Amino acid sequence: MPVQLISSQQSSQTILGWPYLGLLQVVLINSILFVLLIVLPLPAHAIFQDDDARKQINVLTKSLADLNKNITIITDENKTNQRAILVLSNANESLKSENAALKGKVEELEKTIEELQGGLKSYFKELNDRLKQIEPEMVDIEGIKGPITPIEKQTYELALKEFQDGSASKAENLLNEFINKYPNSPYSPLANYWLANSKYANKDYKASIAIAENLIKRYPDHPRTPETLITIANCQIETGKKADARKTLESIVKKYPTSKSASTAVTMIIALK
Repeated sequence: MPVQLISSQQSSQTILGWPYLGLLQVVLINSILFVLLIVLPLPAHAIFQDDDARKQINVLTKSLADLNKNITIITDENKTNQRAILVLSNANESLKSENAALKGKVEELEKTIEELQGGLKSYFKELNDRLKQIEPEMVDIEGIKGPITPIEKQTYELALKEFQDGSASKAENLLNEFINKYPNSPYSPLANYWLANSKYANKDYKASIAIAENLIKRYPDHPRTPETLITIANCQIETGKKADARKTLESIVKKYPTSKSASTAVTMIIALK
C-alpha cells in the first residue's frame, strides 16, 4: 500500500490514529512521510551501508525533533499570550467601568460644588446685608457730622413720619427712645427739635420749652435754632407769657434777620399787639 502525504484539508481527520494537531503538526508529519518515501524503496543493505544517508536522516530527525519542540514552545507562548491578552482585556473593561464610575462621582462633586457655591453666595449676600445694617457711615446732617448706622437712621425717620402723620404721642415716644439710645447721633439735634414740637402738640408746654432751650444751649449755631425759638415763643404764648414771647421773637429778628423764622417772628409780634 503506497504512503500518501497528508494534505491540509485532511487536518481535521484522524490520521494513523493521531488526533488533529494543527497546521504545524501536519507540516511535521508530511516531512517525515516524505523522508520515508525516499528511504523505503532502497534495499536494506543500501540503507545501512550508506553512512552519509544515516547521518542525514539523524540530522533530519533531530531537526524535526527541534522543530516539534519549537512548535510546542511557540504553542505554549501563544497560549500564554492569549491568556495575557485576556487578562489585559478584562483589566481594560474593569478600567472602563472604574472610569465611568469616577466620571459619575466627578459629576456629582461638580454639582455639589455648584450648590455649595450658590449657597455661599447667598450666605455672603445675606451677611453683607446684615453688616450694612450695623456698619456706620459718615454723614453730615445739617452741619452735624458723624457716623450713623442704617438702623439708627430708620429709627429716626420712623419717629419723624409719625409726627408728620399727626401722631404726636407716638412720635414723642419714638423720639425719646431715639435720643436715649443715640445721644451723640448726628440726628440728635433734629430729634430734640421734633421732640420739642411733639411736646408742644401734646400741650406739654413746660417740657417743650425745656427741651428747646437745652437744644439751643448745646447747639447754638445749629440751623434749626431760629425755628426752635419760634417753638419756645409759641409755648410762652399758650401759657400766657406774652411779654416773654415778645422778647423771644424780637431776639429772632435781631440775631437771624435773614431767616424765614425772622419773618414769622415779625408776623407773630404784630399779632401780639
